Amino acid sequence: VQLQASGGGLVQPGGSLRLSCLASRFPLDDYPVGWFRQAPGKEREGVSCISSGAGDGIIYYIDSVKGRFTISRDNAKNTVYLQMYNLRPEDTAIYYCATDARGPGTNCDVGSWFSEREYGHWGQGTQVTVSS
Repeated sequence: VQLQASGGGLVQPGGSLRLSCLASRFPLDDYPVGWFRQAPGKEREGVSCISSGAGDGIIYYIDSVKGRFTISRDNAKNTVYLQMYNLRPEDTAIYYCATDARGPGTNCDVGSWFSEREYGHWGQGTQVTVSS
């Protein structure tokens, strides 16, 4: 099981980035996938979660990114994306993707999708810096 996050970079406030989470050796569509971020001096926080392809299509976002970030899948590329618009300096962080530890066919759980303990496999982070 291997996940690789990419797509980070330096962008001005108001700009956009698209992060990618590529899976190797297993079908990413079988699992819920979460995006997390960790800013300097802060704990890692859940940003978004997309349920498995066999789930109910449930997606969650933290309040601070609703309307600005969109999570999606491209099963042909075995990839989950996090499209980020209207970026703010407070979005600066290392972003990580992870798969749910509960196994195939499950949904993001409303009460725990944002908890690191829900996720069993993590990719390396990709740095997003929003600054003028």
